[in-house]
Amino acid sequence: MQIDPADFRSAMARFPGAVTIVTARTGGERRGITATAVCSVTAEPPSILVCLNRKTGTCAAVAETGRFNVNLLAGDGGEVAMRFAGQGGVTGEDKFAAGNWGEDGRGLPILHDSVVSLSCYVTEQMEAGSHVVFIGAITAIETGEGAALIYEQSRFHRLTPL
Repeated sequence: MQIDPADFRSAMARFPGAVTIVTARTGGERRGITATAVCSVTAEPPSILVCLNRKTGTCAAVAETGRFNVNLLAGDGGEVAMRFAGQGGVTGEDKFAAGNWGEDGRGLPILHDSVVSLSCYVTEQMEAGSHVVFIGAITAIETGEGAALIYEQSRFHRLTPL
């Protein structure tokens, strides 16, 4: 039985996801993309999984360099998330005009306004349909303040304690 892609997207929209910006650098060029397909893999060794559309420059940069950062957006990060999702046709270096961006110890873009940023190097990768799945070993963690931004049913939400 074939599943209609629209039905699949609608079903997956019901799964709340943390909103992140995955960043990389190739040469002197910064790359970044909004991603919710991010999760922990193991604590020993500390590692994370990210799924990136293979058509993006960010995916190409991660594949080429074997390095990436994951920046978990704070609850007020909706504008940055939309910018890195390409809203309004924003691409490439122009995405970095919003947010307090710096560099980690390896020269990769890191968002200082994020709840947490993870610096990673690729340990494994595999193709999965339209995406590439990267598993990254975490080499550095930078923590910030606030609660994470969540995306569910095509809307942003802020976490609040029960």
